[in-house]
Amino acid sequence: MDSTKESSKIPIPVTESKASKTASSPVVVAVAKKPAQRPLVARWKRGLGIFDFILRICAIVAALAAATAMGTTNQQLPFFTQFFQFKADYNDLPAFTFFVIANATAGAYLVLSLPFSILCIVRPHMIGARLMLLVFDTIAVPLITAAASAAASIIYLAHNGNSNANWAAICQQFDDFCQRVTGAVVASFITAVIFMVLVVVSAVALRRN
Repeated sequence: MDSTKESSKIPIPVTESKASKTASSPVVVAVAKKPAQRPLVARWKRGLGIFDFILRICAIVAALAAATAMGTTNQQLPFFTQFFQFKADYNDLPAFTFFVIANATAGAYLVLSLPFSILCIVRPHMIGARLMLLVFDTIAVPLITAAASAAASIIYLAHNGNSNANWAAICQQFDDFCQRVTGAVVASFITAVIFMVLVVVSAVALRRN
């Protein structure tokens, strides 16, 4: 009897319910993390802002030096006649007058732009101030380049003259005048190059937003 009962028993497999499987399986929770590159980008933008501020200081010095050197340039030769006095002054030539106005305007703009440059250092992710600097710097590039190029053409004629137009070179007589205006033009071209670098810096800073 006992052996028959034991043989008639059917083994029932033990199955786990879905609830127990769900309870025993590990739960994966996705945790949102702030991107680690955010502080790095902020430091990079702050570094660009500091570089921008230093460049603006250099451009102020170059632009105001160019305007001052050209605006205070004049030379009078020691010999003169009863009717003629040999004198060279910057305002005798419209190109030199335009040169002084353009460089003085650029220098004034650079001084006014310094607070916005500091603001870009303090708040490196600010787009409005950086975009405004980019627009005005881009306008200043052709202004300074045109003024320096116009003055350079006059200086070239002063040094070499033009035989076809019967224009004589005057720098052998007005040597001090030519040296000063040449130095002013060099300073103005330096200002133009700095403005070009400022445009690139602002573009890079906006590109990383």
